[in-house]
Amino acid sequence: MGKVKLKHFAEMKHFSNIIEPSILEVLNNQHILCGKWNKEIFKNKNPITIELGCGKGEYTISLAKKFSNRNFIGMDMKGARLWRGCKTALNEGLTNTFFIRSHIDFLKSFFVENEISEIWVTFPDPHKEKPKKRLTSSKFLNLYKEILTPNGIINLKTDNFDLYEYSYNIAKINDLKILDATTDLYQTHLGNEILSIRTFYENQFLEQNKKICYLAFELSKNKIFVEP
Repeated sequence: MGKVKLKHFAEMKHFSNIIEPSILEVLNNQHILCGKWNKEIFKNKNPITIELGCGKGEYTISLAKKFSNRNFIGMDMKGARLWRGCKTALNEGLTNTFFIRSHIDFLKSFFVENEISEIWVTFPDPHKEKPKKRLTSSKFLNLYKEILTPNGIINLKTDNFDLYEYSYNIAKINDLKILDATTDLYQTHLGNEILSIRTFYENQFLEQNKKICYLAFELSKNKIFVEP
């Protein structure tokens, strides 16, 4: 590991806007902040949005700037990327932003039922050969419903049409309410302020003339989700 990464990892341990629990702390255990995010971290009762696989936190931070009446948590395992997001949020004095360095599989260790109102999945690995590992698979939807408020919202942005189509089909086959769907975001939603937020990778995709897909749907809590 390079000296810069080691320096960043050491610095991140002193940041006030991130937690980095060990696997043993969250494996079959609730984290100390589980169910207490508004009370202990944000000091308000505002709704919480989480971004899964947040990378450098560009989306988490941009949303936090636009919506001061909401709280935002970015989650990723890549410490080098999270360092950038944490550093930016601290430098800009964002009190409605926090980060978690952990596996998404441990979501229920960090949040209780109805604690999250919205989820963003921005440019995830499409897992072409392993659909069940996709962050919009039935496995993860069944996990998300455990922490979301009734009819909580799932947002997906991706440059991968196959992942978009798969996610759209899983919403349809499970009879979920689709709020928005487009296979060319910057052609159909040019005036939408929220969707104009761009991640580092998104800018790269656009430079390669790739189309960006977007899907939003409500997640029902009273059913078990199945694959397309």
